[in-house]
Amino acid sequence: MKRILIFLAALMLSFSLFSQEDTRVITTGVPFLQIAPDARSAGLGDQGVATSPDAFSQFWNPAKYAFMTTKQGFTASYTPYLSDLVDDIFLGSASYYNRINERSAIGVGFRIFSLGDIELVQDEFSDALIERPNELAIDVSYSLRLSDRFSMGVALRYLRSDLRISAIDPTTDSANSFAVDIAGYYQSEEKFYNNFNGRWRGGFNISNIGPKIDFGDNTREDFLPTNLRLGGGFDFIFDYDNKLSVGAEINKLLVPTPPIRERQDTNGDGEIDNNDDIVIVDGEDDDVNFLTGIFQSFGDAPDGLSEELKEITWSLSAEYLYRESFAFRAGYFNESDEKGARQFLTLGAGFKYNVVNVDFSYLISTSQVRNPLENTLRFSLTFNLGDNFYQEF
Repeated sequence: MKRILIFLAALMLSFSLFSQEDTRVITTGVPFLQIAPDARSAGLGDQGVATSPDAFSQFWNPAKYAFMTTKQGFTASYTPYLSDLVDDIFLGSASYYNRINERSAIGVGFRIFSLGDIELVQDEFSDALIERPNELAIDVSYSLRLSDRFSMGVALRYLRSDLRISAIDPTTDSANSFAVDIAGYYQSEEKFYNNFNGRWRGGFNISNIGPKIDFGDNTREDFLPTNLRLGGGFDFIFDYDNKLSVGAEINKLLVPTPPIRERQDTNGDGEIDNNDDIVIVDGEDDDVNFLTGIFQSFGDAPDGLSEELKEITWSLSAEYLYRESFAFRAGYFNESDEKGARQFLTLGAGFKYNVVNVDFSYLISTSQVRNPLENTLRFSLTFNLGDNFYQEF
């Protein structure tokens, strides 16, 4: 029973980000897809759509794979979640890419969010039952270099949410869905600017476009976290040994804003009680299909444009690289207090030894709402293999 209480406390803390009063926070199914899966991007304020290509591009912008300088590579990453409370909730990820030729590449990725072991004890005479709820995503991608400086990529993703506790409700079942990503990446030529060389970068990714995830109980269908991500950056290349990259990124969930609902005197008896219906008094109905929801999300907030702008998150980042072997990173992520209040600084570092890259990151919350990833050290491994590709044709 103690284990269940800890689990419930962990969930309450996790969802406290989305339960503040007087707010209209957008919630979705499979929210683990919004957690940065790798330490490099986590150290850059959760940026990845326009950063320089790496083996974790599968999760941020698969179009970047067409600009990788090595033939192939694979990754592994581990992120503890709510580590101040429990020690077995985590996000794990792995990916693999292969450049087929100078203009195209393929990639595969896997993510799992595990809620750990849940012990269910009916009485002192019964053995404990162990449940292991989890959610996962498996995806494949293809990227094509349409010109020397621009590439596009697509990804197809399978999603499964198995959060059921069958010992409590044997009628529940896992939920399944699928989604696609459409992404693009631009990388300019290296140009001379007075005392240094420089390179511009830009990228976009419309991710998790797909039907609602259905939990099979005829009462619950959740939108996927369909997201528009736009970013840009610049590389200050001072010399062969020293490079500084800076970046900026914005995100917007392409999911309808919850309308304002109130109980009204719908039966005309002059009183408002439980016999009356709850109706929408401001905003638009969010009970729509995913395609309608995408277009509706740009203008359905009850408070108009001011609220729509609050649904946009932004981040800034900087990465210093020494001799392509040592990296130091910092970033800042900001979300409106009324839309989740995720505000945090990130720090990160990485080093390369032969074909192996090791990256670490750490998050420092600057919000009054506690972040589930506070006081958590995250790490990633990357193995880049094979011949090198030249950036110029």
